[in-house]
Amino acid sequence: MSPLYYANVTLHVLAAMFWLGGMFFLGLVGAPALRRLEPALRTRLFEEIGLRFRAAGWIAIAVLLGTGAANLHYRGLLSTEALAEAAFWGSGYGRMLAIKLGMVLAMLAVSAVHDFGIGPAASRAQPGSAEAERLRRWAVRLGRLNAVLGLILVLAAVRIAR
Repeated sequence: MSPLYYANVTLHVLAAMFWLGGMFFLGLVGAPALRRLEPALRTRLFEEIGLRFRAAGWIAIAVLLGTGAANLHYRGLLSTEALAEAAFWGSGYGRMLAIKLGMVLAMLAVSAVHDFGIGPAASRAQPGSAEAERLRRWAVRLGRLNAVLGLILVLAAVRIAR
């Protein structure tokens, strides 16, 4: 493989570390710490942190999509011949790639709903209100779902690499 391939894989792994690591940090460290604050301050901080991470996270997602496509290209898997073969998708590599790509699509959908729907709605809701609490619970559920999807994605990626 060429040095460009290794540079591309490195950038792909770094972007994945940032995106997934950021989600885990927010879920395991940031959110529990912020929950101890009074509702109005907690809402302001969640909104500020969320907006900053949303921008950086979607940049990481764009990098992941670009480098992921390039990785497939370097491995000769972006041709219609390769992708149209049932034998490829039936192989261990093909099955793990299908799982990984499925998790990517699912994570993109969950992230979009969280980042552009539930999160902003929670920020607009009156802090401490029943509506704010309902939206917060949905945001937590979506975050946990994304974490589980991310773990499955990582497991599939490790299987692909090994």
